[in-house]
Amino acid sequence: MSLADSLTPAKTSTAASILAAARALLDEEGLAAVAMRPVAERVGITPMAIYRHYADRASLLNAVADAGFEELSALVLSLHLNGDVEHRLMQVGEVFLETALRFPNLYELMFLVPREGARVYPRDFRAGHSPTFNPTVQLLEESMSAGELRTDDPVEIAFELSALSHGLIVLYLGGRVAQSEEEFRSLYQRCFRRYFHGLRL
Repeated sequence: MSLADSLTPAKTSTAASILAAARALLDEEGLAAVAMRPVAERVGITPMAIYRHYADRASLLNAVADAGFEELSALVLSLHLNGDVEHRLMQVGEVFLETALRFPNLYELMFLVPREGARVYPRDFRAGHSPTFNPTVQLLEESMSAGELRTDDPVEIAFELSALSHGLIVLYLGGRVAQSEEEFRSLYQRCFRRYFHGLRL
């Protein structure tokens, strides 16, 4: 299942149609374009009708972001992880990179826009409330137990890896990396390899 397919809700209800329209506007025109009136026009309903399903614009954007996290989590969990710890962690990292490159506006909404109820470090991550973060923690725990990595705080290291990934991606999406997409992918992989080598025993 591709991310494009998985992030397109089936039009089985008005709420789902609204969510799909909001997502389409986000992908095509960016975050500022997602407002109640243009979403309603796409669905073919009055702007007031949206409020029966979403209390306000913030609620609608939260729903789009939540759907993105659900599908991203499903993609991470569907990975057939193999190889050493470095390769397994890179497989997870590639899912995040692919999401950002294919859907930059969704990535911005999910990870960069302040949202009510968004998960925060360390509280939510240590409590295991992030389904997109938990697999990395589990991989680190397993690798430490197996002696592949030196013993350390797996949650903190997973957060560091996330910061490295998001930092590189944000710089690229913001036009601060003068490389082609292919060149940037190679840079992303090299940066992670350097980090991993510092974690090994």
